[in-house]
Amino acid sequence: MSTLTQLQVGESLPEVQLSPVSRMDLIKYSGASGDFNPIHTIDDEAKKAGLPGIIAHGMWTMGNLAKLFTSYYEEGFIQDYSIRFKGMVFLNDVITLKAILKEKQEQILKFAVQAVNQQGNEVLKGEVVYYQY
Repeated sequence: MSTLTQLQVGESLPEVQLSPVSRMDLIKYSGASGDFNPIHTIDDEAKKAGLPGIIAHGMWTMGNLAKLFTSYYEEGFIQDYSIRFKGMVFLNDVITLKAILKEKQEQILKFAVQAVNQQGNEVLKGEVVYYQY
């Protein structure tokens, strides 16, 4: 699919598979976001909180959704989004990002988006509103 203009309702954008989640990804995101909660970077602190290990920031996963639209930035921009976190993302998880066009009205494209882990479990779902120039 070369442009979003050609996309029809019910069709998907190419999926984006992220590299396995690394501790360094989460350390960098902590610095970038200002979220230094140790459950995202320190194993013992995550275990004290009752987790099996450190977990990715939900916003790290959500922020990666923009990668679905990167190749279309010359055509428009993400105008709005609504996200629901559905599951935790752990170290070494491989997250796949998906988007399906649900509605198309003039310059507004509404996509159902989701992120799933390597077991196919949904960790995030929502809607992205894309405005086309």
